[in-house]
Amino acid sequence: MRAAWVLLTALAALAAYYVYLPLPGTVSDPWKLMLLDATFRAVQQTCHLIHYLRLSHHLIVLNYLIGTFDKLKSVSSEDINITDAVFDGVEVRVFEPPVKRDERLKRSVVYIHGGGWALASARTSLYNNLCRIMAESLNAVVVSVEYRLVPEVCFPEQFHDALRATKHFLQPDVLAEYSVDPGRIAISGDSAGGNLAAAVCQQLSKDEHLTIRPKLQALIYPVLQAFDFNTPSYQQNMNMPVLPRYVMINYWIDYFNGNYDLAHSLLINNHTALDVGQALSFRGRLNWTSLLPSSFKKNYKPVIQTTGKAEIIREIPALLDVRAVPLLAENETLQLQPKTYILTCENDVLRDDGVMYAKRLENAGVEVTLDHFDDCFHGCMIFTVWPTDFSAGSQTRNSYIKWLDENL
Repeated sequence: MRAAWVLLTALAALAAYYVYLPLPGTVSDPWKLMLLDATFRAVQQTCHLIHYLRLSHHLIVLNYLIGTFDKLKSVSSEDINITDAVFDGVEVRVFEPPVKRDERLKRSVVYIHGGGWALASARTSLYNNLCRIMAESLNAVVVSVEYRLVPEVCFPEQFHDALRATKHFLQPDVLAEYSVDPGRIAISGDSAGGNLAAAVCQQLSKDEHLTIRPKLQALIYPVLQAFDFNTPSYQQNMNMPVLPRYVMINYWIDYFNGNYDLAHSLLINNHTALDVGQALSFRGRLNWTSLLPSSFKKNYKPVIQTTGKAEIIREIPALLDVRAVPLLAENETLQLQPKTYILTCENDVLRDDGVMYAKRLENAGVEVTLDHFDDCFHGCMIFTVWPTDFSAGSQTRNSYIKWLDENL
């Protein structure tokens, strides 16, 4: 009996050690966040072991587990009609509220889900729930894009899928089919979906043949650059739950079908060292010492290598491709962007990506709302349903929907 108690105590201590992480005092629901992160880490480690054993790609296994544990069964609700369609070869899920008496046209949101270009789906309960609530709250038609994922395809295919689906929806006859007002359309996305939304919005703004363009763009903690992995938020939040820095770097490598051996060089900015000529012209577009407010810069110092590895850019040129890294777009493109909403979280490696993009857009003359949350973390907006229900989720989702309601 005594041996059993000793074993149980030891196991409890090990579990506590595995779960516990020192978090900033401002983070909402800290213990729940630690448990969520511990679950993520355990699942990811299992998937990486399967990958190491060459049984399957870890992202395929991870997506399989996400689908297995997802409990969504009904695809429609009493108030929202949910249908699956194909827009120019790209699968989408469409959420339509009922037609109201004397109502002619509805507003609309094209939504692109997050997940590191590799995980989740428009059909999972987290995004299905978000888009359903958006459709109900805004009385809007919501089109959720089911772009193909890594490792099935890599950049630029996710971008092409999102662009094709959006351009198809923006055709006058398609908008008429869904009774959508051509002048009241937003494009939006979270995390990697925010990356795709920003890149698609930039591309649409330059398309001279397009007669209908989005009125707004709304980006939720978007990932916008792979130039500098040592911005203040990357340094401050390098070990933050849900999206630590090394995980974000690995997502980039997977997106570009690169080699994991490059991870350390990317982490210390060897790919954009001063002697890497391909990066020189972009440096001024991502100078966080001038783009960030002092409250975000704190006492962090830029990490700029004098001598790096130019072969990284030659091997992965997409690191400087604005379709993948919208923050590096030229000012002439930024001037064409619609009214913009950007939501950022203090406890997120991607915080500064969003803040810098907001500043660059503002400098280019675009009307921008930067909605920053001091107590929130990356990914929180989709965590609103038990057992992953966070106050941060409801807080950010409500603020996001409120802005859309007031501006769309």
